[in-house]
Amino acid sequence: MNFTKMHGLGNDFIVVSEEHELPANAGELASRLCSRFFGIGADGLVYILPSTNADYKMRIINSDGTESEQCGNAIRCAAKYIYEHGMVDPARTEITIETIGAGSQQVQLTVAEGGVTAVRVDMGEPILQGRLIPTTVDQEPVLNHPIEVDGREFRFTAVSMGNPHCVIYVEDAASFDLGRWGPKLEVHPLFPRRVNVEFASVKSPGAIEMRVWERGAGPTLACGTGACATLVSSVLNGLTDRAAVVSLKGGDLFIEWDETDNHLYMTGPAVEVFSGIVAV
Repeated sequence: MNFTKMHGLGNDFIVVSEEHELPANAGELASRLCSRFFGIGADGLVYILPSTNADYKMRIINSDGTESEQCGNAIRCAAKYIYEHGMVDPARTEITIETIGAGSQQVQLTVAEGGVTAVRVDMGEPILQGRLIPTTVDQEPVLNHPIEVDGREFRFTAVSMGNPHCVIYVEDAASFDLGRWGPKLEVHPLFPRRVNVEFASVKSPGAIEMRVWERGAGPTLACGTGACATLVSSVLNGLTDRAAVVSLKGGDLFIEWDETDNHLYMTGPAVEVFSGIVAV
C-alpha cells in the first residue's frame, strides 16, 4: 500500500488515496500501522476516497481501530495532499471534502510557489443540544455541568463539531495531568459514544491554551475540532471573543465563530513528512 505521512501541528496521520472505498479491514490496518513501535506510527489512518457530494471524501480511522466522524487537523492534511498531488486543477484554491460527521466542508487553500502554506476550513455549525452531541445531559446548551470521576468533580461544557467534545477549564492546561484524567473522562457514562476531552486555560479574550485527550487516540499534540469546541465553549461561558488563537502543544490554530452564518472557521498549517510503501 502506498502511503504518505502527514501532520497538522504534530497530530499525525497515514494518508492513503488509492482506494475506491473504505476497506473492510480498515480498523485492523489502523491499529497495526499506527503503532509507533511495530508500524509506521500515527494518531490515525486517513483515507481520501471518491465522493458524489464533494470533490473527495475523507474517512478517519483512529489508532485504536475506531472511526472518527471528523478531524480538523486531518482535513487540513487531506486538503494539502489533494492539491499538491494533482488531484484537482492547480488553478483552484477552494475545494470541498465530505466527512461522515459534518457533511461536505468548504476548504480554502493559501498557495505559494505551487505549495499549500495554510488551510482555512469551514467547520460548520456547532451542535449544542445535549442529546445530539451526544451526552445524557438533556440540556441546550450544556454549560458548566458537573462531572465526577475518582472522587474529583470537574465542570464541563459539551459541544459537537460533528464529533463530541467535553471542555473543562483548569488553572494551567500545559501542566495539567492529562494522562490521569483524560482516559477516565473519555469513557464516562455521561457520554454514550465516548468523548474528546479538552483542558483549557483562557489567557485573554483572544488567546486560549489547550491540551487534548482524543477519543480513540489518547494524548495528541493538537486537535482542530477540539480547538473549535473550546472557542465555542469559551464564548458561551463569557470568557473570550468570537475569534481567538488556540495554542496547543504542537502549535497554534486561529479559530473564528462567525456571527452571520454561525459557522466555525479554522486556519492552520499542514505538513507532508514522507511517503513510502508498506506491506498490508
